[in-house]
Amino acid sequence: MNLILLGINHKTAPIELRERVAIPRERLADLTRQLSSVAGIREAMILSTCNRVEILAAAESADVRLDHFLTGHFSIDPAELAPHLYEFRNIAAVRHLFRVAASLDSMVIGESQILGQVKDAYNVGRELGVISTELEPLLQSAFSAAKKVRSETEIGGTTVSIASVAVDLARKIFGSLNGKTIFLVGAGKMSELAARHLVAQGASSILLTNRTQSRAESMAAHFTGSVRPRVVAWESLHEAASQADIVITSTGAPHPIFTREDAQTFLHKRRNRPMFFIDIAVPRDVDSAVNRLEGIFLYDIDDLQSVAAAHLAERTRQAADAEAMIALEVERYEQRQRTVDIAPVIVALHQRAEEMRLTELRRMHARLASLTPEQSSAIDVLCRSMINKLLHPTLLALKQAARSGDSDRIAAIRAEWALPDILVPDASDHVPSAEPAKSTAESTAESAADDLVASLRSRS
Repeated sequence: MNLILLGINHKTAPIELRERVAIPRERLADLTRQLSSVAGIREAMILSTCNRVEILAAAESADVRLDHFLTGHFSIDPAELAPHLYEFRNIAAVRHLFRVAASLDSMVIGESQILGQVKDAYNVGRELGVISTELEPLLQSAFSAAKKVRSETEIGGTTVSIASVAVDLARKIFGSLNGKTIFLVGAGKMSELAARHLVAQGASSILLTNRTQSRAESMAAHFTGSVRPRVVAWESLHEAASQADIVITSTGAPHPIFTREDAQTFLHKRRNRPMFFIDIAVPRDVDSAVNRLEGIFLYDIDDLQSVAAAHLAERTRQAADAEAMIALEVERYEQRQRTVDIAPVIVALHQRAEEMRLTELRRMHARLASLTPEQSSAIDVLCRSMINKLLHPTLLALKQAARSGDSDRIAAIRAEWALPDILVPDASDHVPSAEPAKSTAESTAESAADDLVASLRSRS
């Protein structure tokens, strides 16, 4: 197994750098395809969220490097990016992937969105045909482990996400959201979650906009009750923003959609009433210079970590239980993988035994020629049964050695059975015209064959 996972996340890099390597959803398929075409890459997947960009690949050898792909594609000086990158290989990569899928590596421990985001990245790879025999079982195991964590621990007992943390921050800023006007910019999953949390906290007026208005209208239609988001045309983005007390923005725009000049205009229209921006987009939707204006308060996704810390404190015990569960699932995956890796040796062993069986039958061909088809079939069954029983202890030893990682024992079994030199007999093989001198074992086998033939004949 040559598994590589390379990434950058909220723990290793500031948002200023993360937004430079963020991958828009509409470009994810194209970049995944480009990654899979890199020399030495057999299978690949890219996970891109507001807090991380990670590349997962099955490589042909341990010499394959993925950092060149990131620095080359995003035109970033390797010396600038390298200190913020992390790389895991083989079982360490498996462990990291399982922890990410189970939301143990998230800014908000236990948030529910990350598993869906990993599945989205997996679906992109599957549709492109770049996830197959190596990454497929790995990702299915990661999904299974994450599901087990969420169902068997309390880590997901309450709904927690970046969106909910953003709403908590808004509530703490104002004390109460009653009577406040909230403007949601972007109609993605994050905005919908934020809207639902806002309604639960008492927000009485919610504005919503998106570049594709039909998507905003579709999201608004999901809300029932007295509070329902009012859809605003994208062209009226800045006019609507000046009416809002809190702007929560989460778009996929490559550049800021709110500048310092925009914010100055908002303050003027609001007669200097304070305004709060909560920017949970990566790349950021709001220019950081906005925060220098008096009366404007800006929080980006990294600022939310202080609020997330409170949730983390409440989930410490649950997180510990989840970590133990993930460690066990990783160990089980590793054992299954070792068993899969030993499969070629098991196949070779069976082939070696079958070669010996067929050789002996061909050598006894003249003595067995007078048997009926039923009698020949009985001998064939008997030989196969004996071979299987003789192989059984060796097969158990191989599987146990694989589970425990005992490569020396596996090598010894291979050498004992001369497995590296096996040639599977062809159907066209013929009995050689000249045979070497018979060993004692061969003479015994001939005698046993004679006895068996005589016995079968006496029954016919």
